[in-house]
Amino acid sequence: MNIKQAKEYIRNTVDLYLKKDGFGEYRIPVVRQRPIFLLGAPGVGKTAIMEQIAQELGIALVSYSMTHHTRQSALGLPFIETKEYGGLEYKVSEYTMSEIIASIYDVMRESGIREGILFLDEINCVSETLAPSMLQFLQYKVFGRHRVPEGWVIVTAGNPPEYNKSVRDFDVVTMDRLKVLDVEAEYGVWKEYAGNQGIHNVVTSYLELKKEHFYKIETTVKGRSYVTARGWEDLSQILTLYEEEGLTVDETLVGQYLRNERVVKEFTAYYDLYQKYKKNYHVEEILKGEAPEEAFIRAKAASFDERLSLLSMLMDKMLGEIRERMETADYLNDLMVPLKALRGLAEKGGEMAAVTEMMERQAEGKKKLADSLRKANSLSDGDWRKHRAVIQFLERAKKELYAGDAETAADAFGQIKKKFEAEVAAMKSETAVTKERLHGLFTFVETAFEEGNEMLILVTELTVNTAGARFIATFGCEDYQKHNEALRLSERQESLVHEIEKLEL
Repeated sequence: MNIKQAKEYIRNTVDLYLKKDGFGEYRIPVVRQRPIFLLGAPGVGKTAIMEQIAQELGIALVSYSMTHHTRQSALGLPFIETKEYGGLEYKVSEYTMSEIIASIYDVMRESGIREGILFLDEINCVSETLAPSMLQFLQYKVFGRHRVPEGWVIVTAGNPPEYNKSVRDFDVVTMDRLKVLDVEAEYGVWKEYAGNQGIHNVVTSYLELKKEHFYKIETTVKGRSYVTARGWEDLSQILTLYEEEGLTVDETLVGQYLRNERVVKEFTAYYDLYQKYKKNYHVEEILKGEAPEEAFIRAKAASFDERLSLLSMLMDKMLGEIRERMETADYLNDLMVPLKALRGLAEKGGEMAAVTEMMERQAEGKKKLADSLRKANSLSDGDWRKHRAVIQFLERAKKELYAGDAETAADAFGQIKKKFEAEVAAMKSETAVTKERLHGLFTFVETAFEEGNEMLILVTELTVNTAGARFIATFGCEDYQKHNEALRLSERQESLVHEIEKLEL
């Protein structure tokens, strides 16, 4: 299965393991909650989906790589304890709490979240001294003398032996305690993830042309060569920073992330060509609806590869703006909750101090919630930015109240309301500009590419991209609706043609 299918399966399993009956007991007893074993090549996104699942379910996540653990760190260190049996004292060996178990209790204490996922990566690379204890752990959720707390689901991961010399095969007895999922790299799934994560467009544009370069692990005369999903994502981040700083991207940089000579050479050459396209095609003018005639002429005469690169550049710019608009909309919607509470306070009358005190409590509560979720590893980057924006608004508004002349709660809320409405107006203005630029993109694709597949690609990308789909559903886009309906009609016609062909008329 691919990593998206694995994520859905694990998410459902965790959700079911945490279901309780009317007495508050887990429907599936802990001893019957088989740990999940995610088996797949390195760098396909196993760790990333665990973070996503924890964020979506609102539970905590503790991650550990088992390769560095010894028997002592995993099971605990022995110490001598005095105990009394039958009226006599004896020296007895006890064990300190496992570092792994202790980290779960630390997260529960710091975050206040009592349920979560214990994710143990490279589980099939445990040391020889620790291997015999794994059977007990996988069945009874016990490390040494200490049990994994109830409400914590165990998910493990590992690489097949062909990718890792340290791998040891589990015996049948151990495997019979696990739910095994075999995962393979699949570009189509990663592309969807990349679009929502804002992966640098030159990466996805290149991989659209060279899908076979998405994931490669080979043995050559020079040793192992490899290209992984993790490598592409890390390369994407450094490319963005290099461009911001005006630094030169060369094979030496690319080769630090992609360990395959051919892929490094071809991607670096494509990157240089991509930068040339950016200068030649006047991307900004196209989105403003002011594309020069030469851009249309060049696009019509371009090869498919060049057309795809141009379209990718345009969509990357557009989707980046759309993500920003949706983040702003989400932040303003989230801000409505504390502002409604302030309005209720203002309607009751009173002094301004009551409003500032409530704002301080709201900002502090938001901070504690965000810190709690971050400590539990269950807060996405987008939600973290949204929390910070709300906190920042409340703190700035409070300072402005102190600096202003408001005396009553009603005056104070009126001042805050004006500040909020100004941000809403700015968001609507920015959204209108983005819609105009989206119209400019559709107009250019319609004119430059006419009956080509580029319009289908554009509509599809806007449909599968989370921010793009939400933007259109929230603010509308006549161009999208028009072409989407036309493409659906075309698909229905093609389907009818195929059905008629089957009838052999």
